[in-house]
Amino acid sequence: MSRDNAAAAEQKHDVFQAIADPTRRGLLRLLVDGEMPVNAISSHFPMTRPAVSKHLRILADAGLVKERKVGRETRYRMDADPLRELKSWLAFYERFWENKLDALRRYVETDEPNRGQEPSEL
Repeated sequence: MSRDNAAAAEQKHDVFQAIADPTRRGLLRLLVDGEMPVNAISSHFPMTRPAVSKHLRILADAGLVKERKVGRETRYRMDADPLRELKSWLAFYERFWENKLDALRRYVETDEPNRGQEPSEL
């Protein structure tokens, strides 16, 4: 099995699915500064510890969070590598947004008599 196939088999959740939920995005923001035990993480959210653990599991399955045992405690930390992949994928499509925004800017900045016309580039 190739390295890419092995990584895909390891990931049970897609990065897009994982970051789609606002609670999971909040968890990532919390973990960006370092490792935290699940009890400390749970204290930041208005939900049960098992509910937070479920969100952490989804993030871990997507490769966005790493966990390690320290005695009886499980500690979590963010792993930004999947987000870097996502950023480079999105960067390719950014040029399309830039073109649309440039066309809109040109349209808005045109003289008043032309404002009633449809912009052909949009």
